[in-house]
Amino acid sequence: MFPKDGLFDAPTYIHFRARYENGVELICKTGPENVQIRFEGTDGWVQTGYRGFTTEPASLKTSVIRPNEIHLYQSADHYRNFLDCIKTGRETAAPVEIGHRSATVCHLGNIAMRLKRKIRWDPVNERVLGDETTARMLDRPCRAPWHL
Repeated sequence: MFPKDGLFDAPTYIHFRARYENGVELICKTGPENVQIRFEGTDGWVQTGYRGFTTEPASLKTSVIRPNEIHLYQSADHYRNFLDCIKTGRETAAPVEIGHRSATVCHLGNIAMRLKRKIRWDPVNERVLGDETTARMLDRPCRAPWHL
């Protein structure tokens, strides 16, 4: 749902699905009853948001990440983490490439919702496939004197 008037044109309620080449699906859905994020896997799901942290099965809450599994380091303050990583040369808790790819999916979802159609995306070359109207929506002219 997009605002019909006012200062902002970002959607107030969102619902889109992204299917990756490996079969993984991301479902982005927001609204008054959906202020949370859920990660679903082969053994259940983990959900977090304004309503707290829940899992199914409940045992996922207390499961321990084994030494041979992926471990991410925690950051309670991304601003501080960024500044610390500038000093140390360590990778940030939220790497720039992950941020870029995450934002790209959100932009594509917004465009798909506006146009009310599917988008085929080439992530290697970062371009829309077979749809010039959608491709043009990925960029807009800069205000003078700015340019790329």
